[in-house]
Amino acid sequence: MNRSLFQTSTATAMGIVPITTIAMLAFAGNSVLCRLALKNTDIDAATFSMLRLASGALVLWLLLALRKRGNGNGNGNTGSWSGALALSIYVVAFTFAYIKLDTGMGALLLFGAVQLSMLAYGFLRGERLAPLAAAGLLLSLAGLVVLLLPGASTPPTGSAALMIAAGLAWAAYSLLGRGVVDPLALTAANFRKAVPIALVLCLPFIGSLRLDGWGAFYAVLSGAVASGLGYAIWYSALRGLSAMQASTVQLSVPILASLAGVALLSEPLTLRIAIASVAVLGGISLVLCTKAKT
Repeated sequence: MNRSLFQTSTATAMGIVPITTIAMLAFAGNSVLCRLALKNTDIDAATFSMLRLASGALVLWLLLALRKRGNGNGNGNTGSWSGALALSIYVVAFTFAYIKLDTGMGALLLFGAVQLSMLAYGFLRGERLAPLAAAGLLLSLAGLVVLLLPGASTPPTGSAALMIAAGLAWAAYSLLGRGVVDPLALTAANFRKAVPIALVLCLPFIGSLRLDGWGAFYAVLSGAVASGLGYAIWYSALRGLSAMQASTVQLSVPILASLAGVALLSEPLTLRIAIASVAVLGGISLVLCTKAKT
């Protein structure tokens, strides 16, 4: 009888822009929480990864239990091993990359890889951006260049490669979620299946696991809120976005992560950050308000 919080109609009822904004804030939150944990606490990357996935799986399971659906299991609630594999690779690679990457550079590498992957997919599927949307994409890219390229140090090769791999895995996870009927149920199932996969991926680091109180808190917050709830919302938003729109809107995450660094890590607020934020967010608005040609 009751509809899901994240049922198919959510994107229509709430509007694409608000739920997409919430999802982007969650994505930026993951970068900040991961960097805070690895930089300021004693938790290790493997423990953070496993706690993030396990807490996300638990919260999503609780939401499903509380939902009291009356229509049986519904479509998509068993998840997929391909989606779970993409999710676990993303989480583990993302976390290990952030050991040596700063917040803004890590987000740039991650969502740069996401954007290129999803744009390539869109082109292969015949999607084309209208002129105004193409201008918005270029404006967003210009904003990222203004913020992150001038004066930025070259990131460590291994960490950069890990973050690019995380971006490719996240692009695959996002594309696998397009058109899902029940985003909350599918996200919960994928998280549940990703936990044992992540355990296998982290086995080589079993001898160096370290648990820290604040680090665990950041990991659980990342998993339960920014990841579990954030990804369910993102899957809902994907129903109203083309692949190109989905790739472009994620360009906001490096900006949001940088602004969070200003607020939480005492990083300076510069004119460059302000100009880049206006350019990226303005460009994304143009893309979101313009339908892609197919």
